[in-house]
Amino acid sequence: MSKLGNLGARLHRGEISYDFVGKRKIWYGISILITITAIVGLAVRGLNMGIEFRGGAVFTTPTKMSTSVAQAERYATDASGHEAIVQKLGNGSLRIQIAGIDTDQSDKIKQELAEDLKLDPEKLAADLVGPSWGEQVAKKAWEGLAIFMVLVVIYLAIAFEWRMAVAALVALIHDITITTGIYALVGFEVTPGTVIGLLTILGYSLYDTVVVFDSLKEQTRDITKQTRFTYGEIANRSINGTLVRSINTTVVALLPVAGLLFIGGGFLGAGTLNDISLSLFVGLAAGAYSSIFIATPLVADLKEREPAMRALTKRVLAKRAHAATEEDLVADRSTGGDDSDDAAPAVVGPRNQPASRSRGRGRPSGKRR
Repeated sequence: MSKLGNLGARLHRGEISYDFVGKRKIWYGISILITITAIVGLAVRGLNMGIEFRGGAVFTTPTKMSTSVAQAERYATDASGHEAIVQKLGNGSLRIQIAGIDTDQSDKIKQELAEDLKLDPEKLAADLVGPSWGEQVAKKAWEGLAIFMVLVVIYLAIAFEWRMAVAALVALIHDITITTGIYALVGFEVTPGTVIGLLTILGYSLYDTVVVFDSLKEQTRDITKQTRFTYGEIANRSINGTLVRSINTTVVALLPVAGLLFIGGGFLGAGTLNDISLSLFVGLAAGAYSSIFIATPLVADLKEREPAMRALTKRVLAKRAHAATEEDLVADRSTGGDDSDDAAPAVVGPRNQPASRSRGRGRPSGKRR
């Protein structure tokens, strides 16, 4: 068996564990700090919305262009008076995006670009995108997200309980906020592909969370009938028991996404892959983090506020304290068993006066009839 497999087996059996639930305040603090950073990034820098949401024109050149991306950006900016985004596609052609222009401006810009790029205007493809289409996409995305959240809460409340539903909802909001904040800080363009990526990561995040919740549900069945573990301790065992599984699932999912992001978008220059790959990469990592460090510890926090769980915690701690006291007594007796002075019974009476011996069975010592 591999070392990771052996570690997973030992975690599952409870032979070793890490106190995730006991250190939940640390994880909460880290998550709050990251979330605040993401919100500040959104407020200060904002999202770099793509042309599909702002409206404008997209010009595509023929294949095998000798013009560099920097030169094309300069030509497009001079011709339109607007900031242009130029991407080099895999076949060698250039994709030039200019936001905020109408049809008349598009025809004029097309002529100037064709002259600067030394092309026939008929070979320079031009597509206009209206902002209403992007608004419709954004509206449908928000509607889909809201419906998804409501259905998730209802399902988890029925399949598990409302506390788990609340914890899962908090974890999902946590993942979306961090992902959108990273987009704002990095400055990547937000396109319909980004929206698809954001909706996709919700399923991955929810899957990891439900795996831990299912283990927790099984282990806490009839929990009040025992006095060995508190709810928080069983929740921690559930996290440790599924930890290696969650790590393996996340790593396997991240590898192809990392290939799209770093190799496809970074080395090969396929910028269109960044739209969906960054949201998937950040969202998958944030989802794995939230399922381990946020969702289950939050369930333990909510659950341990119940009177029944408080009473269970008191019983468990009282039993442990009693067992510890008995162990101390046994230890004291075992260490003092060979010492005759310590083992001698205490004598009540005047100092240095020997105790009188009994002169008959059942008679008090020192008395005669």
